Amino acid sequence: METETTEGEIPFPVPTANKPCKTWYKIIGTLSDPNPNYNRTPLIAIHGGPGGCHDYMLPLSDLARPPHNTPVIFYDQLGSGHSTHLREKNGDTSFWTVDLFRSELANLIDNLGLRERGFDLLGHSWGGMLAAYYASERPRGLRRLVVSNSPACLGTWVAEANRLRRDMPRTDEVLRRHEERGTTGSEEYEGAVEVFYQRHVCRVCPWPEEMRVCMRRLKEDPTTYLTMNGPSEFHVIGSLRNFDIRPLLPRIAVPTLLINGAHDEATDETVRPFFELIPGKVKWRTLGNSAHMAHLEERGVYIETVGGFLGVRS
Repeated sequence: METETTEGEIPFPVPTANKPCKTWYKIIGTLSDPNPNYNRTPLIAIHGGPGGCHDYMLPLSDLARPPHNTPVIFYDQLGSGHSTHLREKNGDTSFWTVDLFRSELANLIDNLGLRERGFDLLGHSWGGMLAAYYASERPRGLRRLVVSNSPACLGTWVAEANRLRRDMPRTDEVLRRHEERGTTGSEEYEGAVEVFYQRHVCRVCPWPEEMRVCMRRLKEDPTTYLTMNGPSEFHVIGSLRNFDIRPLLPRIAVPTLLINGAHDEATDETVRPFFELIPGKVKWRTLGNSAHMAHLEERGVYIETVGGFLGVRS
C-alpha cells in the first residue's frame, strides 16, 4: 500500500514583503490516521541553503514507511521551491533574516496544529542552524532535534572551508583569484566550486536527481542564497557571515542527534560546539563514506540512525 501524500499552502503574513506570501508543504504519511502504527510524533524536515528547496531532502520519506512509520513534513522556505519568491528583495539584508525563517517555521507548526500533538525537527546544513536556533527558544511541542551536517558558527565554517581548500591547491588558486577580483560568476570559478563540491558536498557521481533538481532551482532564483550566504558554500559574504549560535545552545532542552560526514564541509570542528554546549542527551554520529549530503550518500545508514533516534512512541 502506498504511503499517503498531502500537499498544500499556508498563508505566511510578511508585512515588509508588500505582497501575499505562502509556504508550500508536503506531508508523507498522515497526521490523523487512527492506525496505531502511525500514532507517531511527526518530523519536520528543514532544508538548507538558504534558498535551497525540499527536493533533495525527499529520501527522508523512507521514515514514513515501515518499520519507522513516522509522518514526515517537508516544506519550501520563503523564496524557494514552490513557496512565494521575492526576487525584488535581492540584496535586502534587512528582509532576509534568520528571524524571518524562524517565524515561517513557527507559522507552519501552528497552522498544521502540531503544538498539542508534538513534533520533531530535522534540519540539514542551514536548516540545522535554523532548527537549533528555534529549539533554543524551547517552543511548546518540540520533542526531539536532529542537527544534520550543520555548523554552529559561520566563522568556524569559513576557517574550516579554507583549510579544506588548502588541501586542493590548484582548485584553491582558481577560487582565490576570482574571489579577489570579484569575478565569482565566471565559468572557471563555477568549475572550481564544482570540484570542491564533489569532494566535500556530495561524493555520489553523478549527483542524485533530487540534488540536481535542488541545484537547478537554486540557480533559477539565487536571491536568498546570494543575499544571506554569498556566491558559494565557502565564500560567505552575505548577512549570515556573522551567525553564531553557540551562546544559545545551552538553552536547548530536548534530546539531540548530531550527524556529519567524514568528508563533510561541516567538519568535526564546526559540529563540536553542539555536542559540548547542548546539555542533556546528545548523540553524535559521523558517517564514514559521506560528505555534506549523508542522507543521499549513505541513505540506508542515515535513515536507520535517525529512525532509531526518534524511536517508537505511543
